[in-house]
Amino acid sequence: MDIASLIGIVSGISLIVSAIFLGGDIHNFINVPGLMIVGGGTLATTLLTFQFKDVIAAFKAAYFVFSKQKEDPNEAVATMIKLCHISRRQGIMELSKVKTQSGFLKKACGLIADGSSNDVIRDALTTEIESLKMRHFIVQDVFKKMGTYSPAFGMLGTLIGLVQMLSKLQDPSNIGPAMATALLTTFYGSLMSTLFFLPVAGKLKARTVMEVINLEIMLEGAVSILDNNNPIILYEKLSSFISARLRIPLSKMDIRR
Repeated sequence: MDIASLIGIVSGISLIVSAIFLGGDIHNFINVPGLMIVGGGTLATTLLTFQFKDVIAAFKAAYFVFSKQKEDPNEAVATMIKLCHISRRQGIMELSKVKTQSGFLKKACGLIADGSSNDVIRDALTTEIESLKMRHFIVQDVFKKMGTYSPAFGMLGTLIGLVQMLSKLQDPSNIGPAMATALLTTFYGSLMSTLFFLPVAGKLKARTVMEVINLEIMLEGAVSILDNNNPIILYEKLSSFISARLRIPLSKMDIRR
C-alpha cells in the first residue's frame, strides 16, 4: 500500500471533520440534495465527456494509487544487468526464454533474441512507451475534469438553493434548508475537488512518470545489450536515469541469476 497516499487522505479528512466538530454539530454539514447535485452532476458530466470504459479504468487506477507501492527504478536496472549476464554467458537466444510478468520486457527480450537492429528495437519499444503515455493521460484527464466539474456543480447547487430561498421568503421556516443547500453544495464541490479528484490526478501523473522511467531503462538496456553486452557499462548508462542519492551501487544490487 502507498503509505503517503493513505496518510494524505486520512489526515485530510480527519482535519476537516475535527474542525467541523470543534465548530459545532456535524449534522449541519450533511445535506442529501446537495450531495446529489454535486456527486450526481459530476459523475453524469464525466460520463458525457468520456467513454464509460475510460471512467471505469480511471477508478481502477485510483484504487491502484492506494493499493500498490511505486516501482523502484533500481530494480529495473538490476533486471537488465541480469539479462546482460544471461546473454553474455548463454547467448542472446536465451533471452527468448526469460519469464517475466512485464509484457514490455518480454517484447524487448524477444526483439533482442531475434537479432533485430538497434533502430527496430528502439522504434518498437518507443511506440509502446508513447501508447502507454496516451492511455495514462486519458485516465489522469478523467480526474482532472472531475476536479473541474465538482466545484462548478457546487456553484450550480448554490444558485438552486438561493432560488428556492428567495421563492419562499414568505415562509421563514423554509429559508434555513434552502440556505443550507446553497452553501453546502459549494462546500461539497470544493472538498471533492481539492481532497480527492485533483490529488489523485497528480498522483497518477507521478506514477506515469516513474513507470515511463522504468520502461526507458529497459529500452536503453535492450539496445545496450545488443551493442556491447558489458554489465559495468550497462550499469553506468542505466543508473543515469536515477537520482544520484537514490542509486544503488552495482556491488550491492541483487543480480543473482
